[in-house]
Amino acid sequence: MRLDQLDARLLRMVQTHNRHTSEELGDMVGLSATAVQRRVKRLRDEGVIEADISVVKPKAVGRPIAMLVLVSLERERVDIVDRFKQSIRHTPEVMNGYYITGDADFVLIVTAKSMEDYESFTRKFFYENPDIKGFKTMVIMDRVKVGFSVPIDPDDFL
Repeated sequence: MRLDQLDARLLRMVQTHNRHTSEELGDMVGLSATAVQRRVKRLRDEGVIEADISVVKPKAVGRPIAMLVLVSLERERVDIVDRFKQSIRHTPEVMNGYYITGDADFVLIVTAKSMEDYESFTRKFFYENPDIKGFKTMVIMDRVKVGFSVPIDPDDFL
């Protein structure tokens, strides 16, 4: 899909605050509300906009502990990688999961109610999985920046 400057400006706006009305977005980027609706629908339909979400503070919902976990698989075979990707997608404690290069195969961001809760999670998710060679946990001390915004410069879309 080819994006233009108006698409780029719209994407910048909806990334930082997706609750603007079509009229407000139109005023910000110089389009009518109807044109904004058409463009945003097209961006969603084409998969450029993957999701419209609210970022929830884990501590506010009783999950104050977060960990960055590096995971190494026993073997890097397609079936094992695919199976682990599927388990990540179906595990609510895993907030984010990335298949990576380097010393580990995956990096996960995991949330827990307590360290005891995390230990229980590790027993079920890692120790009971024969495809896991090992994992390394780093406790997150402070959420300095959280989000999914991608830097977009409308001048890149001339």
